[in-house]
Amino acid sequence: QVQLVESGGGLVQPGGSLRLSCAASGFSFRRYAMSWYRQAPGKERELVAAITSTGGANYIASVKGRFTISRDNDKNTVYLQMNSLKPEDTAVYYCNAGFVEAAFGSWGQGTQVTVSP
Repeated sequence: QVQLVESGGGLVQPGGSLRLSCAASGFSFRRYAMSWYRQAPGKERELVAAITSTGGANYIASVKGRFTISRDNDKNTVYLQMNSLKPEDTAVYYCNAGFVEAAFGSWGQGTQVTVSP
């Protein structure tokens, strides 16, 4: 059974940093690309960053240069380092497998990121 457990969110001031983690289980983690998504209030969930099984990464334009996705295949964990955070980054952040679309229909509980003075 696929399990995705996100953590690391919180309240941070604009310009601050957070590091999100997603612990994955129930599938062959090292064989899958992994992605981070976010969903802001009243908006649809959007793909933010993705990393291939071999470490190639891609980002949406609004986070490029500020966010870094990485993975540790020994720990079955994917990370999202978020720097220079802006209020518009406020959202619930989720992870899933896949590079351009979610591989699994089940999602974790997400982790709330709030950027506010």
